[in-house]
Amino acid sequence: MTDWTAADIPDQRGRVIVVTGASSGLGQIAARELAAHGATVILACRDIRKGQDVAAAMTGDVSVRLLDLADLASIRAFADGTGDIDVLINNAGVMATPQATTVDGFELQLGTNFLGPFALTGLLLPRIRQRVVALGSVAHRAGHIDLDDLNWRRRRYRPWGAYGQSKLADVMFAYELDRRLVAAGSPVLSVAAHPGYSFTQLHTHMASGTNPVVTAAIRLTAQSSEVGALSVLYAATAPDVVGGAYYGPGGLGGLRGHPRRVASTSASRDDKVASRLWDSASELTGVVFPLPPR
Repeated sequence: MTDWTAADIPDQRGRVIVVTGASSGLGQIAARELAAHGATVILACRDIRKGQDVAAAMTGDVSVRLLDLADLASIRAFADGTGDIDVLINNAGVMATPQATTVDGFELQLGTNFLGPFALTGLLLPRIRQRVVALGSVAHRAGHIDLDDLNWRRRRYRPWGAYGQSKLADVMFAYELDRRLVAAGSPVLSVAAHPGYSFTQLHTHMASGTNPVVTAAIRLTAQSSEVGALSVLYAATAPDVVGGAYYGPGGLGGLRGHPRRVASTSASRDDKVASRLWDSASELTGVVFPLPPR
């Protein structure tokens, strides 16, 4: 199988694509490549000025909109101002942060990485024509969904434990959304993708992010953001992508390499837990999807 690269992205003219967290890292690269291949790209960013600086260096039809996934009011405002789109790429996130909460009182990583994208997807779903891409992580392998304490109010907070839970939730959400879309007879595909072990801006927000030794080690061993972004771009554009699938690097235990369809953990495929997680997310965010219950 030939290695898939950004040069293999099909013509994107006529497609409107929202990329969250597009002012840096994987999101910036994905937005740049999609615009260069003809898509109309909306850079959904928490920092408008940074987003505008990034957009100014891109070619193609790009615009910048304010979106803070740690604030449900911001998510609703963004959704209210968005028309029909073809693809939603839920890329934005934080990783292994010190304990903190979102504007709405959710544990920061759960809120930013899962509950925010859940709410955004539900609010935009009537206007999405083709695909929803969730950003997973190899860290989902160590994740555990604690339905009785999703927001770490009773457990001792562990930055990596909270990150793993949020990323497992993302992958489970992608699969559960696809099951519900299929049941509703919708043509929209829901998939998950992960970048492997890639150096991105996420590392600057880690609890250990100020340690120069840790940062240097990551830079030496991780693959570039450009290669990491390929899995997201593949999931968003490749014609052979199927709903309910997971895409990531094909080499070195899923940590490095070019994209292909990959496996996720058995826990991520637990549809009973996924259904309960969906219900919890809907209750916490107040967002009810326009889909029949499963």
